Amino acid sequence: MPAVTLIPVPGLPLVRANDDLSQLIAAALEREGLGLEDGDIVAAAQKIVSKAEGRQVALATVAPGPRAREIAKTVGKDPRLVELILSESRAVVRTAPNVLIVEHRLGFVMANGGVDQSNVDAKGGEAALLLPLDPDGSAARLKVSLEVRYACRLGVVVTDSFGRPWRNGVVGVCLGAAGIPALRDRRGSPDLFGRALRVTEIAMGDEIAAAASLLMGAADEGIPVVIVRGFKLEGPDAPAAALIRDRALDLFR
Repeated sequence: MPAVTLIPVPGLPLVRANDDLSQLIAAALEREGLGLEDGDIVAAAQKIVSKAEGRQVALATVAPGPRAREIAKTVGKDPRLVELILSESRAVVRTAPNVLIVEHRLGFVMANGGVDQSNVDAKGGEAALLLPLDPDGSAARLKVSLEVRYACRLGVVVTDSFGRPWRNGVVGVCLGAAGIPALRDRRGSPDLFGRALRVTEIAMGDEIAAAASLLMGAADEGIPVVIVRGFKLEGPDAPAAALIRDRALDLFR
């Protein structure tokens, strides 16, 4: 049975706006004596993608409105941060002390609209980082650039950490994907006893992201890129957008 290997890529510098991620990743791989092979999947943390795309916002530039101020009283957060969260969201789903769950403009139901202050260089004042404008597009651009550089077929997953209903803790999830089936439909496939599967869809993008996040960590590990090697991709490519459940089928709202 083939094995799957997770390869951390250490040594990336702090990413700044307009940095070329493919170049930074290639340089880090070279320092480690590594390269990319046909079929490799490059998992890149959302934070470095957002930083390279200039999605960092200084809180001093944010003027909170009345709604943000009111919600901030309930959740106990900085009104400027709440204003950013609202600006990135379609709807507020839940509020409670220290909890603000929203539907992000991309369709993700998530805490704080993906607006985060962890691992953000705040020199010159407090700052927050927003999600990429188009994570699937970000993954696609990085895929093309790395494929040209390494002359091989690759997949790319942009990862983040989400909490989940019913369970404590966060887990790595797929925000953006290119060159992989982020959602694989197995309905109609036989099980071990020949019974046709009726509802099984596999969140391949999330499973890849979760595997990579074991090495990435969420604090000061400093591993924002992981290479997933040996994972056999089956099924047509599908973006991370395919993972978003239709609101009419969402039993939690």
